[in-house]
Amino acid sequence: MIIIMNVNATVREKSAVISKVEDSGCKANIFEGVEHMVIGVIGDGRPLNRDQVRLMPGVERVVPVLKPFKVASREFKPADTVFPIGDYMVGGDEFIIMAGPCSVESRSQIMETAHAVKEAGAHILRGGAFKPRSSPYSFQGLGEEGLIYLKEASEKYNMPFITEVMEPALVPLVSQYADILQIGARNMQNYALLHAVGRSQHPVLLKRGMSSLIEEWLMCAEYILSHGNTRVMLCERGIRTFETYTRNTFDINAIPVAKHLSHLPVIADPSHATGKWEYVAAGAKASIAAGADGVILEVHPRPDEAWSDGRQSLKPEKFAELVHQMKAIATAVDKNIVDPIPAMDPMMLPV
Repeated sequence: MIIIMNVNATVREKSAVISKVEDSGCKANIFEGVEHMVIGVIGDGRPLNRDQVRLMPGVERVVPVLKPFKVASREFKPADTVFPIGDYMVGGDEFIIMAGPCSVESRSQIMETAHAVKEAGAHILRGGAFKPRSSPYSFQGLGEEGLIYLKEASEKYNMPFITEVMEPALVPLVSQYADILQIGARNMQNYALLHAVGRSQHPVLLKRGMSSLIEEWLMCAEYILSHGNTRVMLCERGIRTFETYTRNTFDINAIPVAKHLSHLPVIADPSHATGKWEYVAAGAKASIAAGADGVILEVHPRPDEAWSDGRQSLKPEKFAELVHQMKAIATAVDKNIVDPIPAMDPMMLPV
């Protein structure tokens, strides 16, 4: 349920309501609005008597949340969630571009790619240090060595970076380096991992599972939000269907649906959705028109030599062309793709 306090409620009255919620075994999630303070009750709420709460001093009204995903729902928080990542704002009017290789292969490769995507207009660097692969014999990532290279590129080119974390035990390590923790599609319902990234209080990008319902996706976001970690982004990356001409089927419908049901920012991943570089640009541009708050794209200087997902990776020149096109579309739908913040030394070249 949601408890909306009166505009004139005193500090003592607010504290009494919060204590009532917590004494019942629930958590009180506080949102300070311009006029009202809103208390979101996290838990099943059965110990709380709604009528008793409604009659407490300072309470204006009590509103039940009907959706199973309580904290993620628009009922719980009608306004869009907006939060900073480095110098950029995720959600709201800004459209964020995340770009980089599927996996970190070497220091020189990630430095070269970071330089290229920064020059083309990317805001956030992406790259995998730990890689979930279908085959145990495929390249699994460089591990902490990859994180070190990503951190160096991030600092050199003044770009926050996002990377995947695959198990709860790795959350503290990855959090030491990364600005955003990515939960991959295969791990969307890894509940121990969702609890761990929730407790970390680190920004999280939650990818939709390859065969998951939108409600299941939002319920997984709820696990993270239940720990008071409000910096959560949803990511639509395509779902598995009978079609074989693309890697997945890009569920463009999911973007406006998720934006309607939830206040969380929605990021699109047309690279994994299509699986083929020649379709990525169309998917990226469509996602802007559908209301996405950003895209995450795979870019590699030499896709034919990539150790993973080269088939869906854009070359830097194609990526630069796409950024130019996305800016025009973003303007048409009242989104703003800001120019990236310059690197500390703009004359520095990749090493």
